Amino acid sequence: MSQRIKQLEKLVAQPVLIRENPPQPTAIGRKLLGLHQRVQLLEQELIPELMPEGQSSAVTVPISTNADSLATWLLPALTPLMKAQALELSLIVGDEVRSLNRIRSGEAVVAISTEPNPLHGCSAQYLGKMEYLCVSTPEFKARFFPNGMNAETVSKAPAVVFDRLDDMHTLFVSERFNLPTVGWRSHMVRSSEAFVKMAKLGVAYCLIPRLQIEQELSTGELVDLCPGDGVTRQLYWHHFSTEGGVLADMTEACLRYARNVLA
Repeated sequence: MSQRIKQLEKLVAQPVLIRENPPQPTAIGRKLLGLHQRVQLLEQELIPELMPEGQSSAVTVPISTNADSLATWLLPALTPLMKAQALELSLIVGDEVRSLNRIRSGEAVVAISTEPNPLHGCSAQYLGKMEYLCVSTPEFKARFFPNGMNAETVSKAPAVVFDRLDDMHTLFVSERFNLPTVGWRSHMVRSSEAFVKMAKLGVAYCLIPRLQIEQELSTGELVDLCPGDGVTRQLYWHHFSTEGGVLADMTEACLRYARNVLA
């Protein structure tokens, strides 16, 4: 492998890898990884047309998605396509603010992001708005926010955040209650479903997509702590520009589904 890397670097007349542990691609290395993903996808789509019937392999599509989209609308949107075509998804879950990095690094050919501007060689379409509500159980609200949310009560109540890079809850409490970005209690949980579970168990309050908790809100199991004052994030579907094939089918399916479920 190292010999092939050296040959490639000789061909492009510059390093493609940063020799550290683990190795990281250089800027040109990331572009080559992206090119490899495109060529691989085109090969996977073309080869079945050249093979005898019944001998074609599935097309693998790496998608960089945020956990909330994965937990709500993404899989239902792609279900008809997965049933109709030999398709394998490789889902890379992370934060929607940084998901485009996966396309830059060559790890993904599709990304769900809050960034409206496409990368070079890519296209971006508007999906819709994901509406987040700050919720808890009625019992949690009575215990920690008996007189409503304010700087003092919010600083003492346990919240939930996705990871150390997740700034949604940080911005929510700092903008509304003038709190610092650190110093308040929070659990760190890298699972959208676990956010809901912890809220329903009454051990924390958190920001959850309305789409994910409509039933709990209707039954009163969870309550909106800040009615009319949630968080909205606009989502965009980024993908390599293509005239047709599975990426075009996937884009059409997701845009059509998202129009009906996202605000």
